[in-house]
Amino acid sequence: MHSSTLTPEQSTNSADFPRQFARSRRFSLGVPRHFTVSPDGRRVLFVRTVSGTDPVGRLWQYEDGAERLLADPALLVGAGSGAVPEEERLRRERARERSVGVVSYATDDAARLVAFALSGALWAVRTDGGTPFSVPAAGPVVDPRPSPDGRYVAYVSRRCFHVVDLTGDDRQLARAEGPEISYGLAEYAAAESMQRSRGYWWAPDSRRVLVAKVDTSPVERRYISDPADPTKPPQAIRYPAAGTANAEVTLEIRALEGDRVEVEWDRKAYEYVVAAGWDAHGPFVTVQSRDQRIVRTLAVDPETGATEVLHERTDPAWVEITEGTPARTASGALVLPEDEGDTRYLTVGGQRVTPEGLQLCAVLGVEGERVLFTASDDPLETHVWCHEPGHGLRRLSREPGRFTGAARGGTVVLAGLTPRGNEAGVLRGAGAAGAAGAAGAAGDPPYQTLTSLAEEPLITPRPVHLTLGERKLRGALYLPSWHEEGTGKLPVLLDPYGGPGMQLVGRARGWFTCVSQWFAEQGFAVLVVDGRGTPNRGPAWEKTIHGDQLGPALEDQVDALRAAAAHCGDLDLTRVAIRGWSFGGFLAAAAVLYHPEIFHAAVAGAPPTDMRMYDTHWKERYLGHPEEQPENYERTSLIGHGHLLSRPLLLVHGLADDNVAAAHTLRFSAELLAAGKPHSVLPLPGATHLPADDAVNAQLLYFQRDFLMGALAEGTGKD
Repeated sequence: MHSSTLTPEQSTNSADFPRQFARSRRFSLGVPRHFTVSPDGRRVLFVRTVSGTDPVGRLWQYEDGAERLLADPALLVGAGSGAVPEEERLRRERARERSVGVVSYATDDAARLVAFALSGALWAVRTDGGTPFSVPAAGPVVDPRPSPDGRYVAYVSRRCFHVVDLTGDDRQLARAEGPEISYGLAEYAAAESMQRSRGYWWAPDSRRVLVAKVDTSPVERRYISDPADPTKPPQAIRYPAAGTANAEVTLEIRALEGDRVEVEWDRKAYEYVVAAGWDAHGPFVTVQSRDQRIVRTLAVDPETGATEVLHERTDPAWVEITEGTPARTASGALVLPEDEGDTRYLTVGGQRVTPEGLQLCAVLGVEGERVLFTASDDPLETHVWCHEPGHGLRRLSREPGRFTGAARGGTVVLAGLTPRGNEAGVLRGAGAAGAAGAAGAAGDPPYQTLTSLAEEPLITPRPVHLTLGERKLRGALYLPSWHEEGTGKLPVLLDPYGGPGMQLVGRARGWFTCVSQWFAEQGFAVLVVDGRGTPNRGPAWEKTIHGDQLGPALEDQVDALRAAAAHCGDLDLTRVAIRGWSFGGFLAAAAVLYHPEIFHAAVAGAPPTDMRMYDTHWKERYLGHPEEQPENYERTSLIGHGHLLSRPLLLVHGLADDNVAAAHTLRFSAELLAAGKPHSVLPLPGATHLPADDAVNAQLLYFQRDFLMGALAEGTGKD
């Protein structure tokens, strides 16, 4: 498709990009991440692989302008020789973790002792010198976390909760009473849909731990098999589908001496444990009703387990969960979000501290009375902000991008996507001094970049940012680098996600912008649009989809396409395709079902076609309970509407996907076949929701390109 107009270098880069994209794990390898700042602000811990293609994570420390390797799995005797425990494999799947080796770690309060797990073995290292050392454990280790004083390390093994000192003196504080019971782990719905990946929290005195007990016996069982290897037995998982029973989650306070106190609240009315913690003011927990319209923050009496309501939030649609909240300042002021109209505010002690239009995204941490958070006053950017009484509100990240960070002791780590890709740096003196940025301008505090070893993409994204239609939809249009305006019409490819929790349009270079540009280099005009329901445009924008996740999202893609064509006359609306994965795959399939007059071919990867089969917390948030509001599920699901298909459709699905089960695609395909509707199915044996095989990930891009080119070239876009 106009490939002859590419220069030799462009042609080579275009041909090789999918393989680079795959081997770099979406350009995530070699990028510094998982930051911890020491209390004095002098040291920064982080994880990074040693190249843009090496998948093995190492632990590093940055101090006095220099980086030092603290732990390299390749140099540790016996490290990596065992199998990753199943509970750890599931934790990584929920986190979409793409690397191996040191993928996570935890420290004591002084950031002097670091604990991490390698293939189920417990390791620790001191940051003031010395080599990593193994710590004897009772079994395969999951989620090790040192006590605040650094004397002990807590961990989970075979669903039991343990605490061990550094000599190997191990105490089993909670024993799983059966195969469906676990202590110290987050249940599926919490890890996948509530942003809670933890299942226990140390007390500041290091003598007690707040521990979650999870009973999955009420949850329906699913079986995942490998059709490519019929000798393998199926894997049984507990999956809480919409309208069915959730895991029963309780909380207990376990003392190192063996005492046990159960935390009391109305679990029938508030069955979801959204967040928990233990600070200087005591333990606390946030619970949510099944309909998600009420969220309560509870103070816990550590002696009796009795609870007291500190704060209650309500919403007629749903109460949105904001990562990092609740938190408390040193004085005990609650740090919480508050939704009103078009703005999600940050409140401290009940007082709004952010202005109208600045959308709170996440709370990153609290130190003293200072609150570090991310917020957006422009849908194309997300920045790190700081609030402190007497110093007001300050934006710490300066240049365009989507940032996150960590802070302590007057030092802030700023990390995220910029127009140049993934970047991270250390900003000194950004605490009480009130300095404002990382751009190196005169008067700014010192800013030092942490080395990124990520590969430089072979494709350079060239987005044209657009504001489209009456709803001012944010879009990015990618044209071929070789295309000259007015020299010919280009087929159009919509490349959305379009659902809750993710934005693709911004002033930053991410893997997704590179992929969109690669499709443009194949001869498409690629349009990416964030419609209603996507984050960081305020509560009213997010909740437009309440009761209908399909209608507004699809309408926005159609409106944006028409507005973009009015802006750029080189878009050929007689040849329009759409592709996407997960919610984007659902949107792509829906587009050719409901608007064949507009969309002429689609690739749908891992599409949730039957909303009743998706998990409770995520799906009931938007559509309600299927027994109470079945019409919402009927309206939004693709199942039952397959007879509408009249355009080429490629369905792609990993057969080991435990998030969007392969049954979504297989049942939909069966319905299409029964209705006599031609379509294509590409099954991916052994692949989960995020396929891990490099060869598969590379070939997927080529395969989609060829399918879409073929579908449009055959004249299927002509009515």
